[in-house]
Amino acid sequence: MFNKLNFFVCTSENFEKADDEYGSSNITVLEGLEAVRKRPGMYIGNTGSVGLHHLIYEVVDNSIDEYLAGHGSKIDIVLHLDGSVTISDNARGIPVGKHPSGKSALEVVMTVLHAGGKFDNEVYKTSGGLHGVGASVVNALSTFCRVEVKKNGGVFEQEYKCGIPQYDVRKIGDTSGHGTSTTFKPDPTIFQETTEFSFDYLSARLRELAFLNKGICINLVDEVNDKSQEFKYDGGLISFVEYLNRSKVVIHNKPIYMFFEKEETVIEIALQWNDSYSESVYSYANNINTAEGGTHLTGLRGALTRVINQLASNDKAVQNLKEGLSPDDIREGLTGVVHVKLRDPQFEGQTKNKLANSRIRTLVESSLNEKLSDYFHENPDVAKKIISKIVDAARARIAARKAKELTRRKSALDLGGLPGKIADCQDRDPANCELFIVEGDSAGGSAKQGRDRKTQAVLPLKGKILNVEKATTDKMLSNQEIRLLVQALGTGIGRHDDDVDISKLRYNKIVIMTDADVDGAHIRTLFLTFFYRQMKEIIKRGHLYIAQPPLYRYKKNKVEHYLKDESALEKFLVETSMQEASISDANGSTIELSVVKNMLSCVERRNRITNILARRRSLVVINYLSGQLSLTPDIFYNKSDFEKFVDIFKMHILKYGHVFTKVDFDNEHNRYYASFDIQLSGKPYHFKLDFDFVSSPEFEELKKLSNQLETVFSLPLKYSHDKKTKVLGSWIELREFLLAEGRSGAYIQRYKGLGEMNAEQLWETTMQPSTRQFLQVTIEDAMAADDIFSMLMGDDVPPRKEFIESNALNVRNLDA
Repeated sequence: MFNKLNFFVCTSENFEKADDEYGSSNITVLEGLEAVRKRPGMYIGNTGSVGLHHLIYEVVDNSIDEYLAGHGSKIDIVLHLDGSVTISDNARGIPVGKHPSGKSALEVVMTVLHAGGKFDNEVYKTSGGLHGVGASVVNALSTFCRVEVKKNGGVFEQEYKCGIPQYDVRKIGDTSGHGTSTTFKPDPTIFQETTEFSFDYLSARLRELAFLNKGICINLVDEVNDKSQEFKYDGGLISFVEYLNRSKVVIHNKPIYMFFEKEETVIEIALQWNDSYSESVYSYANNINTAEGGTHLTGLRGALTRVINQLASNDKAVQNLKEGLSPDDIREGLTGVVHVKLRDPQFEGQTKNKLANSRIRTLVESSLNEKLSDYFHENPDVAKKIISKIVDAARARIAARKAKELTRRKSALDLGGLPGKIADCQDRDPANCELFIVEGDSAGGSAKQGRDRKTQAVLPLKGKILNVEKATTDKMLSNQEIRLLVQALGTGIGRHDDDVDISKLRYNKIVIMTDADVDGAHIRTLFLTFFYRQMKEIIKRGHLYIAQPPLYRYKKNKVEHYLKDESALEKFLVETSMQEASISDANGSTIELSVVKNMLSCVERRNRITNILARRRSLVVINYLSGQLSLTPDIFYNKSDFEKFVDIFKMHILKYGHVFTKVDFDNEHNRYYASFDIQLSGKPYHFKLDFDFVSSPEFEELKKLSNQLETVFSLPLKYSHDKKTKVLGSWIELREFLLAEGRSGAYIQRYKGLGEMNAEQLWETTMQPSTRQFLQVTIEDAMAADDIFSMLMGDDVPPRKEFIESNALNVRNLDA
């Protein structure tokens, strides 16, 4: 297809302007790429999900660095159906001129380790990339990578496979724009655990970046699941804290914001107290989330403790406290963000989880000491409210300690370390043991009878446990069900990680097992709230699971089956309908059942791709385009052929609705495209028919599947079983017929309650390790998790009402 493009000779004169302050001479080379594919963990942390997403972050970090240097305002991230991703910005564009090494600067950046402008302090004052290895490592760990640069009036590109250039950097068109677009597909031989990007996981990081770099606009689009989100916050850290507190009742209306610039270091801090019982303080260095804190967070906490203690020293309520204020009292209910920007940051560990620059602690602590004291003296009403909140926290801490001591004494005297209701397992090695927390005595009885007594323990809890989001610690510990659970687990509880001794956990897997109805969902949510607020370390270490009882029960004659979800049900119905049946083509030739199954799998895959592509273009459009053999990438380079195709396509759409089309020329890529505005059944669709869509892996696969389903066997098909026959015009019709045949005469129940199962059924479907389905509870987005628990389980009603109203139409399978 590229033989129709007009390429230009690559010279430094037509690639680079001499007065461009960010040019080829700014690229510094330190070493090569040889070891990246051999030991990828050294460069991205690991080859699991975290390392996979780090590939995107590295490319995005480059665009953020450009924004901080005063260039660009927008970053777009698009997740494609084939597992690839495209990241584009409107910054200056990677230099493409001749580098002193003899190659194009773009090729050097993409293929040589430690090559980039981040080692030149005149280009970037601060940088968040992974030690400068980002772009080249992303390229090396991808089966395919393509970079397109708009710079100095031209559009330039280069493609790579596993880090190896497929051709020299070349000019493919003209443009008045600027920026860089990188498309890559992670190598499955490197990322063997998964190559699937998580929209939620990415959203968490991109949201952070938008808050930390006020004014930048970041768009995330998931073409697979038809989701998108825009992140843009002009308030910076103030907006960040307001977002974190939006589902909480705040103590003072406006966040406290501090900005300092000392010794070539920028320090930003935003603080706001709320009426919750937990601390939510996040720390960053050069846009990097330092999840384990570091010297900047230590400095913040030190200053807070000193300033608040000085402020509260004359308060009568504080003076009446026998024990005084603790640092935890001061930080209870505090939401805050500290962000430092510095040259040459030092981190503990390759993954940059903890800032280690010792001077930063002194800078943060001294700066905040002075400014925060001044703020409280200038705003005495705010200071009074915060001190009152802290005094309440101190009183609650003292009461909670007494309640814990009482609970320990009762545990030792009355319960012998384990609650009497638990049916414990025989094995004493926690690594082999599982605890099933079961709703109610009925299901608890079945679980106790059906379990594997050697490794599975069962704890039935009565009714709904306390909502700990609204309860103080002493009230929580006085609740019998909570006490039973705490004693069974053995770790202790608390809102701080060091309150929970994970080494004393008695069970490797803690499984929440509730009914699949509304009450069961509520009880499950209460348990999740408890673990998130009081035993978060259990979630972080991967010990918490949710049992997945089968969703459907199928019964026909004396045959009974349990199916885990709708997909499993449909597969079972199709296979049941094919038993002892025969399928033949138009020539009367019988098709082997294994081949029929493969063809029906193609139907499922085709339907899935069609439905995804049709979300923005309609089924009418996709079904027509996927059947057109003349629609190839080459057609976009021939104006006459393309206009003829558009006219025929337009006539087809007019059979179903209204259409407006316009053919234009893409100067940047020297090819044509068409814009469509159509109205079908009252619904508008706006889309482009262009090279990118037709050459996309998803559309190419759709065309291949459609052709296979129509040409491999002569149609129509004939279904025969006993005396029943049915002629079907396509494989799609055959699949629909088999689904209906499977349902005929059967009783299919959407399953709800565990209590409806006897011990044997519960074991086979929900507890037996070889057949059961568990969901592991993880925290991909800690901020979103904190927000959702506060919103749904807290005292503030308006945010909860707004959430319910906004999501009401998204509810599926509502039990009413």
